[in-house]
Amino acid sequence: MIGKTEAVISKPAVRFQKILDYIEMMKPELTGLSVLTALCGAFLVGEGNFEVLLWVGFGTLLVGGGAGVLNQYIEREYDAAMKRTERRPLPLGRVSGGEAIVFGVLLSIVGILVLAIGTTVLATALAVVTWVSYLFVYTPLKRRSPVATLVGGIPGALPPMIGWSAATGDLSAGAWILFAILFFWQMPHFYSLAWMYRKDYARAGFMLLPAIDEKGFRTGLHMIVHSIALLPAAIGLTLLGMTGETYFVMALILTLLFALYSVLFTVYAKKESQSARIQVNQYSRRVFFASLLYLPLLMGSMLLDRF
Repeated sequence: MIGKTEAVISKPAVRFQKILDYIEMMKPELTGLSVLTALCGAFLVGEGNFEVLLWVGFGTLLVGGGAGVLNQYIEREYDAAMKRTERRPLPLGRVSGGEAIVFGVLLSIVGILVLAIGTTVLATALAVVTWVSYLFVYTPLKRRSPVATLVGGIPGALPPMIGWSAATGDLSAGAWILFAILFFWQMPHFYSLAWMYRKDYARAGFMLLPAIDEKGFRTGLHMIVHSIALLPAAIGLTLLGMTGETYFVMALILTLLFALYSVLFTVYAKKESQSARIQVNQYSRRVFFASLLYLPLLMGSMLLDRF
């Protein structure tokens, strides 16, 4: 009797764990960021059109989630070699490869159909480009060249253009500024994360710059260049007349602080002392956490400035 009761109780728990595994494979943090930026692009020019926002948000969620699942299927063996990812559903065997393929393909197809039905041809085409470049260009390139990070910045920066083109049917200057903001922001964000887990990436055979940059100085230079390039992109919306003084001041302060952390990381990376090594690791975390705050605060300022 006890055995039967435990079996009955365990089945819902197993099903719930399966649901959590499927959600985890969709990379909710990355997919959520794509949805947020796509909605921001649509909102800035769509004058709060709820129907457009709904189609854009749902379609981007499905396409981004499908790409995340398929990416984890492709990299399942490499994920198993890294401490940061070894407990994902596929390396642990909680989800089979076949299940992941079916789920990822289904999400992707439905997401493309949602965008095709509810938005524009251009928005749908951009979603397809994002999906293809992420899975079949960026993903394999990570094991071949440090250039992969720059290449991966392209699909990562396309979601706001998807939202913009869904609302307008075209890509005017504002859409390209949003693309530039996302592209330049991604570099310090990813380089700082990759520095924190550089041993993991090296163990798995990923040819990312922090994994092959012993001291971190070259990594820091890339972070500085892109955080500085982020400044004209961030204030570009105000120069176009799309945002006002509140956003301009916020963008200026946030971007300068973000760049400052990148500079301090690089300064310590140039030094040889053991204490400097400790500071480099600390500032990599500060750059990363600053990046997590930067984008929501910047986009929140954009939206508030529109009211």
